[in-house]
Amino acid sequence: MTRAAHSHRDLDDLIACPTCDALYRVHAPQNGERAVCARCHTVLIAPVEGAIFRIVALALAILILLITALFMPFLKIEANGLSNATSIYEAALSFSKAHMVALSVGVMALIIFVPIARALLLIYVLGPLMIGRPPLPAARAAFRLSEDLRPWSMAEIFVLGVGVALVKVADLARVELGAAFWLFAALVVVSILQDGTLCRWSVWHALEEAGPEEAEAGISQDDAVRDVAHG
Repeated sequence: MTRAAHSHRDLDDLIACPTCDALYRVHAPQNGERAVCARCHTVLIAPVEGAIFRIVALALAILILLITALFMPFLKIEANGLSNATSIYEAALSFSKAHMVALSVGVMALIIFVPIARALLLIYVLGPLMIGRPPLPAARAAFRLSEDLRPWSMAEIFVLGVGVALVKVADLARVELGAAFWLFAALVVVSILQDGTLCRWSVWHALEEAGPEEAEAGISQDDAVRDVAHG
């Protein structure tokens, strides 16, 4: 066996803690069990039975919630006999009227387009595995991109920011919460459930077991280990 083959096998047996960079030999736990970093107690591997189906279902739920909430009323404010209701789409476009088009695009991207992109990428990666078929072309690259987009998915931050603002506005005007607000609140819960179900090491392992695609995706086993280390 060549030195390169030994090197790849050694890398397959390693996992790095994303918090403290401690290296461990992989001993995959059973479903429902967790492998935890001995130094900082970060969860490294947490396989769950039926996780792929749950993740795809939650990704579909995120798509439905976001697309539905985009044009529905989000807030209605009444003060001194005047009232104004707005949707997420209208609120984002309001910045463009003040010659802040970049800000308008950024708001829409962070709270709508990035979460939708992540959900579509997860469906693309895990959908075939859910029905027992080989991964689609560039599935590993798609999963890596979904992980790169994760810090930029800020729909939950948007809801928290709106909640803080409402506390200050409530004393000055009458505020009615629209359907879109509650859809975003549900989105927060769904996103938490998805993050709690998604075991990134298990996804990488499932992609490798289903069929190698390094040549198509341009990703080596070294890259996969590096992604686990930083994901």
